[in-house]
Amino acid sequence: MASKNPDKIREVEEVLAMLPNGFEVVRGLDWPDVEEPYETLEENALHKARSVVEATGVSALADDTGLEVAALGGAPGVHTARFAGPDATYADNVAKLLSDLDGLEDRRATFRTAVALVRPDGSSTLAEGILEGRIALSRRGEGGFGYDPIFEVAEFDNQTLAEIPEGAKNKISHRARALAALAEALRS
Repeated sequence: MASKNPDKIREVEEVLAMLPNGFEVVRGLDWPDVEEPYETLEENALHKARSVVEATGVSALADDTGLEVAALGGAPGVHTARFAGPDATYADNVAKLLSDLDGLEDRRATFRTAVALVRPDGSSTLAEGILEGRIALSRRGEGGFGYDPIFEVAEFDNQTLAEIPEGAKNKISHRARALAALAEALRS
């Protein structure tokens, strides 16, 4: 797993455990931090995975996730993790987004995840997962991470991702959908 974010690694491991491909997350490897310099989620995911393959010599799975808010013209998009600045915390990013949407009625949003699996021979497989929702007026729930406390999902009675039980979230989330699409691409 080409990530150093423990929240993301835990979520990916839980989703992968539900898939039939027999993925295994290797622990104990190290690599230099990898920037996300590109303007698309796919390019950033491929870049991270390729960088980790180069550093470790083993296949690497990487993702990049963007939250696209309709009223903000698709922002924060590819800059989701750094929306409130380069050293922003989850809380900083959520606060900035809520502030930017203050007073706006259109709160439609899309979580989009691109995943890339890169192998040591240089071959790669890309997949995408999308979850439609809307941005809540305030934080709700104790679960998840990142923007989960403000991302409402209609099929769960407009609960936020942080209010939905983790097992259920890991079946419907943008990341889960991307990983399921990757598993299907690998099977075919």
